[in-house]
Amino acid sequence: MLAIKSPRAYAHETGLRARVGEFIHPYATHIHIITSPRAWQAVNPELSASLEASGIRWTVDYLQGECTDSAIATLKAAVEQQKAGLILAVGGGRVLDTAKAVAAQLPEVKLVNFATVAATCAAWSPVAIIYTPQGGHQRSQPLAKLPDLVLVDSEVIARSDVRYLKAGIVDALAKYYEFIPYLRHSPDDLALSLKVMSAQRALEVYRTQGAAAVAANEHQQVTPALVNIIDANIVLAGLANSVRDELPTPGFAHAIHNRLTYQPELHHWLHGEKVGFSLLVQSLIEHDGVPDAELLALLHQYDMPLKLTALVGERADVIRSIAEQIKFPATSAQRLPFSVSPESLEQALLATETTHF
Repeated sequence: MLAIKSPRAYAHETGLRARVGEFIHPYATHIHIITSPRAWQAVNPELSASLEASGIRWTVDYLQGECTDSAIATLKAAVEQQKAGLILAVGGGRVLDTAKAVAAQLPEVKLVNFATVAATCAAWSPVAIIYTPQGGHQRSQPLAKLPDLVLVDSEVIARSDVRYLKAGIVDALAKYYEFIPYLRHSPDDLALSLKVMSAQRALEVYRTQGAAAVAANEHQQVTPALVNIIDANIVLAGLANSVRDELPTPGFAHAIHNRLTYQPELHHWLHGEKVGFSLLVQSLIEHDGVPDAELLALLHQYDMPLKLTALVGERADVIRSIAEQIKFPATSAQRLPFSVSPESLEQALLATETTHF
């Protein structure tokens, strides 16, 4: 079985926030907006003016905290009460995932995602990541329904903190390093080959244009390099996540990331930063204690954390507990060309403590 789920359309251009009304009007004239205060400020007054010019009525709800089951239920009720025909999500991963989860429960309601940062592929990806109220990863929820439109404005992302772009680059390049080991075990798997091809193309873009894109973001300038990196972070990474077959191929580094979300001391790390550290741990296991040289160079280039911050409690005991509590499906572990065990994880985590990478 080969299945590919993706949004119906994607539009990325400079100044697009001033045309959102044009994109939405064919779908609905009464909409419910899910956003955050910072994201809403980043797209206005242009976005609101475009909605008014297109005769669109709207109500705004601000997501408070994480993408949780409670937040999804509350916002679903609000959309139903307003009898809105479309949800417009404006923001980063938490906002976009929450909106995707809400829309998935409302078959007649359209969904448009407007990404204000390029820190993940959440705008495109066919899953919603559900967290506890404290920020711990609860589950990755597959979605049968995806956005009708994904919208991106280069100017908005150029004005965002460059830390988000760097985190998005690493989250996207993780797809290559997570999927390629499966391909060694199953070289004739077409779905897996398609995932690796998308991820490898993103990696090639980062090799050639990543530094220039980061520089452009630091200077709040829209350049061809920045545009390409944004598309790689959202589209190419999203495509890699969109391909499915009968045998699941979850990312091992993301499984490590999921456990790290339960450490309050790491809540200031962005999603991609946790993934970056987790990629180092995966590479140490995969290559017998010597991480892949190019991966390590990329982690340095994009300022990823390579060592855990201060931990509450006896450090060695906390690290052992983290290693023991990382969850990864046994059937998927059998398809990887390296050993997945609490012992190998603990050894790799300890290596990040004692080695200067």
